[in-house]
Amino acid sequence: VQLQASGGGLVQAGGSLRLSCAASGINVNRYAIAWFRQAPGKEREGVSCISRSYSTYYADSVKGRFTISKDTAENAVYLQIDNLKPEDSAVYYCATPDTAGCTVIRDVMPAEGMDYWGRGTQVTVSS
Repeated sequence: VQLQASGGGLVQAGGSLRLSCAASGINVNRYAIAWFRQAPGKEREGVSCISRSYSTYYADSVKGRFTISKDTAENAVYLQIDNLKPEDSAVYYCATPDTAGCTVIRDVMPAEGMDYWGRGTQVTVSS
């Protein structure tokens, strides 16, 4: 299984980015794919997930600004980020729990639930 995140960059607050996660060795139409982020000195945070059945999860901190989607023909998952804030600055990773559903416990998606991780993409938001 390989997951490759891309699309990060330097943007001004209020701007938008679209992150991509290209998957190989795993079918996004059958397995859940998640997005995490990690800022310097902070724990890795689960921000969004899309399940096999297109059910979605968003962390409270990103609801209304992040939109996850998938393209089964491209075998890719996307994270549209709008109204970026400086606190969104982090390395963003895609990962999979290697299950059909997203693993969420008490409204939190733990990093420990993921079986495969991709290399991250840096998002930096300037104020």
